[in-house]
Amino acid sequence: MTDGQHLHLVPSQFTVEHLPRATFPEDDEWIALVRAPEGLTVVRDASPFAETDRWVGFYGDARQGPGAPGALAALLEPLAEAGISVFVASTYHADLVLVPENSYKDAATALRDAGHRVGDS
Repeated sequence: MTDGQHLHLVPSQFTVEHLPRATFPEDDEWIALVRAPEGLTVVRDASPFAETDRWVGFYGDARQGPGAPGALAALLEPLAEAGISVFVASTYHADLVLVPENSYKDAATALRDAGHRVGDS
């Protein structure tokens, strides 16, 4: 993957939860679920009232598809080099890359410096 991707900032903020003994959440207010032997990971829209860690999402071009080699690595490498934590939820068309809310500006800068377009840039 040599061309930079066009990333959109998702307007919502998210929370990432670990439910150690759950196999499915008790409600349907979730964005993404990952079930693993150690429990369930749930990505949700962040409540404006909850005091919790918030994550901001970058979502790539829908044109990438699941067969685009290196598309996710091209996003994760500059974020790792900048020391920014990520949580990724992949869809059929693109990857939702979540970064801590307080790292958003640094993440956007790292992605732009790596040749990606963020937002309308």
